[in-house]
Amino acid sequence: MYQVRTYNKISDKGLSLFPAGRYSVAEDVSSPEAILLRSHKLHGETLPESVIAVARAGAGTNNVPVDEYTKSGVVVFNTPGANANAVKELVLAGMLLSSRGILQGRDYVATLGDMTDKGEMSKLLEAEKKRFAGSELAGKKLGIVGLGAIGSMVANAALALGMDVYGFDPALSVEAAWRLPSDVHRMESLQALLSEIDYLTLHVPAIDATKNMINRDTLGFMKPSAAIMNFARDAIVDSEAVVEALDAGKLRNYVCDFPEPCLIGHEKVIAVPHIGASTAEAEENCAVMAVNQLRDYLENGNIKNSVNFPETSMGGLVSGCRITFTNQNVSGVLGNVLSVFAENNVNVIDMMNKSRNDVAYNILDIDTCPSDAVLAALKSVEHVISLRVIVRD
Repeated sequence: MYQVRTYNKISDKGLSLFPAGRYSVAEDVSSPEAILLRSHKLHGETLPESVIAVARAGAGTNNVPVDEYTKSGVVVFNTPGANANAVKELVLAGMLLSSRGILQGRDYVATLGDMTDKGEMSKLLEAEKKRFAGSELAGKKLGIVGLGAIGSMVANAALALGMDVYGFDPALSVEAAWRLPSDVHRMESLQALLSEIDYLTLHVPAIDATKNMINRDTLGFMKPSAAIMNFARDAIVDSEAVVEALDAGKLRNYVCDFPEPCLIGHEKVIAVPHIGASTAEAEENCAVMAVNQLRDYLENGNIKNSVNFPETSMGGLVSGCRITFTNQNVSGVLGNVLSVFAENNVNVIDMMNKSRNDVAYNILDIDTCPSDAVLAALKSVEHVISLRVIVRD
């Protein structure tokens, strides 16, 4: 029976996909093969030696020590795109709130509680409404940094609203490019994009290359009338630089999902408490995707949507035995493993080998399961990190 340890509240719609007779899923399982979590931070925690996979029901993996786990052969999954619609809708709400005096008008109306005459209130509101006038999104230029699952959905929605859309993503994948509407203007640099747009929305991961990508220098390329939406990660924006720009009249608004002390109370800031993916639908979608990916890896050795291992799939194991192993991505390892099989008359029916950065992953289907001695010989091959045997129930 597979054991899965959970952290946080995982949607029941996802957990129900674990077959009761084959999986034990709980917060306190003793020797988990897998961990399923949302925001719980694993940094600094001792990972049980039994763990071979970690799945985060969400897009980011900042709460997982990915590099450390990679060295131990632990596959880390995320769920890209599962919460994309939830974030897209919040981005649209942020742009609308920053373009119209909606919140300011609401706050003003809330001060009129002492008025009792409906006619007088109507007259007053008619006179004061000009204070909360704004502008429409149609015809404005939206810049999107990061054109993955969320960015492409925001692009489609913005085009439907009549906006001109500009995109920048130096790491655009072929799959993402297919999703991207042809009407999006592809920009060759961040500077070129920032100088064009009226609204900016960010959809990139928090990595070294994106840390403080919006800073004093890059803010200098933007129009004073521009507004920034950050529903990606706090680390990609220098909030103190943003406040300086707002105070100096060099930026109109900042809307974000990551409140910080320097932002609280600022009249040009709209900050919400990290609710980008906090919808029932998004939580269900993330949980379902994470569970399906874990099951496919545990039961078949297949990898999809891993942040540290190559995508590798040979479908379901029909019969016989499947061996998977992880190794350092150096030459000769696969050949040495196959030599062990040949020396022991083990017939390989099918196989797949993929690599990603410093790690390689292999799936091999064989006629019958090898002996313990053969398995020991495989594990002792130089540069092999981990090895699994999967047998169809």
